[in-house]
Amino acid sequence: MDITEVCDRIRQDYANFPHNQSYDLYAENVFFQDPLNRFNGVDRYREMIGFINRWFQNPRLELHSLELKPGNGFQTRWTLSWVAPFPWQPSMAISGWTDYAVNENSQIVSHIDYWNCSRWEVLKQVFVGSQGVGNRS
Repeated sequence: MDITEVCDRIRQDYANFPHNQSYDLYAENVFFQDPLNRFNGVDRYREMIGFINRWFQNPRLELHSLELKPGNGFQTRWTLSWVAPFPWQPSMAISGWTDYAVNENSQIVSHIDYWNCSRWEVLKQVFVGSQGVGNRS
């Protein structure tokens, strides 16, 4: 498998999110980071996706673009949206990008998410909804 095949499978993962994810694309000790988490290991990554699947209602990961980067990597731009599990069911969304690094065996060794908004802006959506929050480029 080469990096273009990895990218094709990542596109499928976004379309299917959070179900049927290609955990086999990730190195056993993959490094993951986002504004809330930082850890190593594909099992921890799988647990995080499982948490989203269990607790968020209607999670959706919309892929806006996927671009190969110099060296062995690629970047995606995306919007994650969901309904928070509160009685008033606020709609929430985070836009951002992910930098992926791939090793010589075509395994993802690094997955770093960046958000276009602050953690505080995400939390405010619980009370005011997602009208445009986190959708800055």
